[in-house]
Amino acid sequence: MKFPSALIAAFALALALALAAGPALAKDPDRRLVLVTVDGLGWQEVFRGADPARAADKTFVEDPAALKARFVEISDRPRALTPFLHDVVARQGVLLGNRDQGGCAAVTNDMWFSYPGYNEILTGRVDPAITSNEHGPNRNVTVLEWLNERPEFRGKVRAITSWNVFDDILAAARSKLPVNAGWATPASRTPMEATLARLQDQTPRRWAGVRFDVFTHAYALEALRHDKPRVLFVSYGETDDFAHDGLYDQTLIAARRTDGFLGELWAALQADPAYAGKTTLIVTTDHGRGSDGRADAWKSHGKPQWPGSDQTWIAAIGPDIAPQAASAATCAGANQLAATGLQALGLDWKDFDLAAGAPLAIFTAKGRVSQP
Repeated sequence: MKFPSALIAAFALALALALAAGPALAKDPDRRLVLVTVDGLGWQEVFRGADPARAADKTFVEDPAALKARFVEISDRPRALTPFLHDVVARQGVLLGNRDQGGCAAVTNDMWFSYPGYNEILTGRVDPAITSNEHGPNRNVTVLEWLNERPEFRGKVRAITSWNVFDDILAAARSKLPVNAGWATPASRTPMEATLARLQDQTPRRWAGVRFDVFTHAYALEALRHDKPRVLFVSYGETDDFAHDGLYDQTLIAARRTDGFLGELWAALQADPAYAGKTTLIVTTDHGRGSDGRADAWKSHGKPQWPGSDQTWIAAIGPDIAPQAASAATCAGANQLAATGLQALGLDWKDFDLAAGAPLAIFTAKGRVSQP
């Protein structure tokens, strides 16, 4: 059978265009994503470790000698504080934002505090109308809400957070996302959840709107075990709240504890056939901390009072993350994380929002859905 020359030419053109677009990620019906935020943990602690002068200041530390032995008198201070990020993620995935080595990561909003930062991470764009943590229900559709509305993800998206404001950030009333936030006690569906609810109710509270991260972490592990969500969002909060309280020792201890939580999440994912080999873990923070030389600048953040608190960091590890890749962008933006998560799931981020930041250039060739 002889094909018309016009048809042959059209086929050749289509093939050429497809090849020029680069390799595409095969549609995997079971790709999974765990997105984690560590509230207000500065890039300086992630990449430099404990600050020796601050760790010795009794204004901020109860027992400087003990803190010095644990986090300062160590040959590798960054690894002493966040060993999972350095020993696993930085080697097998990417760890971006080390400004001492020319790296860069930052929020692109001009508020430099939590609600605007989380909105940016979860929607891929800045909303200038968000100027307060008391903003109320978010008018913007987050990537979690968008995914939960897709047939293949419906009922398979979960959010578990230490800060109660996520009920508003994720517009839980409108989005119908299952959000387990703050000290609120969700309905218990398993014996473990019943135990957690009882212990949470019986635990003294330091902050009215932020529960201790150990409960958030335990609920997250139980969700992975019981619900097997395809997308899980986890937000830890102690690193920011202890810093606001001026407790540098507790801030460091919380950072070390949270790094351990990250390691436990990754180990749980690798031990579960539902997740092993097909799950991407992305970790970041919603803002940095003040770094203008004032002794107490680290306690606060926000523009313009606290310069430097737009500076953040980003970590990612997964089957399609190119090990030790550096983002092609001049500075990796928090507005790129929604699209990065979608790309890790094998989806085209442009279907979510053309105005969102493009994915970070951290994927292997087989992990490219399309070029930004």
